[in-house]
Amino acid sequence: MRKERLVVPIIASLAALWMAAQLLSSILFEYSLRQALSDLNARGEWRMQRVESHPGWLSSNGRIVISPLLGRPWRLEVPYQARHGILSTAIEGDLLPRLDTRLQQAVGDVSVPFYPRWQGRYYTLGGRTELRLALAPLIIEQNGRELDIRDARVRIEGVYGDWRVNASLDQLTLSDGEAGLQLGPVELESRYTYIEDAYHFNQRDHLHISTLSLDHPELDLEIQPLDLHSEMHLDERELRVTGELVIGDTVLKEDAPDTPILTGRVAAELSRINADSVRQIFARLSQEAAWGDTAMPVADGLLTRLEPLMLEALQDSPRLDITTINLQSPLLEINASASGALFFDARDLQELSLVDADNEAMQARWRSRLDGDITWEDAPSIAALWLGLPIGTRSLTFDLVAGNWRVNGRPLPEF
Repeated sequence: MRKERLVVPIIASLAALWMAAQLLSSILFEYSLRQALSDLNARGEWRMQRVESHPGWLSSNGRIVISPLLGRPWRLEVPYQARHGILSTAIEGDLLPRLDTRLQQAVGDVSVPFYPRWQGRYYTLGGRTELRLALAPLIIEQNGRELDIRDARVRIEGVYGDWRVNASLDQLTLSDGEAGLQLGPVELESRYTYIEDAYHFNQRDHLHISTLSLDHPELDLEIQPLDLHSEMHLDERELRVTGELVIGDTVLKEDAPDTPILTGRVAAELSRINADSVRQIFARLSQEAAWGDTAMPVADGLLTRLEPLMLEALQDSPRLDITTINLQSPLLEINASASGALFFDARDLQELSLVDADNEAMQARWRSRLDGDITWEDAPSIAALWLGLPIGTRSLTFDLVAGNWRVNGRPLPEF
């Protein structure tokens, strides 16, 4: 009898624990979602707004709208449904692209046979999230043009402060009359790490295109492969951006299919962009977007209001290091191996203006702030001939002095 009396309290206790775990799972999911949207908004590139939210301890649903921070030419609506479990939450939803009225009028009717769905899972204990999107073959038609996407897949996973994106597609084809562009297979790997409010962040991206083929009545070109590496790093002192483009064998399919016209790599780094000014620009852009509405998301005169901050971002004299230019053309029998650096003179920034950048005098003033040099080693004789130098010149030094180019001490000839 005593054991039977314990059954009901035990069952009640287990039920209470289950309900508490379900409630905790729901609360943690909601907190993680709010935190993720806040952190992504802090980057200052996109506006992510949850316009609907209906949380519950067994299930939740809502709708998120993603759009460019400046302007609303398009938006992506993401309705979602979440089913909460003790250890994880299953999430699913749709992706609904929308165009604003003016862009819709400009591009005409866009036909999409169906909208893609996505699935994901949030793990309660570790706070880890996984999202997966797989697209069946998709064809989009618009005014005689056609975009054909084959087997696109996206996977997003991570925890607070560390997110990874892996995307791939088998083939993408853009057709416009007799012209066509074909890519594929394509792979994108991206990792984004950050601290609260993206005060410091680091983003690394690698885009790999196995084959890029351009078919045009005047040009048939194919590149195998094409790789783009980039890294953006914001720390206490500066924003630094590095990039590398690796070009595989580039051939003219009709004229010279067996001998590449170009191959090689180019690498560069932009540094000394003032970090505090960058953070203030991101904050101001977010504020401007929050003040706007759907019809006029950003008020007129934005550039005028941002100009002081944008000029202050240059206060540490940014530099562009061209670490590697290594290009070869077996078809033309020309090689280019060069490196150098360009610098911006940040003195008296108040004399410069972005608002008046269309003015020729202001453009000349900006150019006068640029200095640097690029050296081309083992240049071919034909390059020296083009530049009006002795035909035996093998080293070409391009000097930029107050915005004016010189080559080996001589003014650069006009072509």
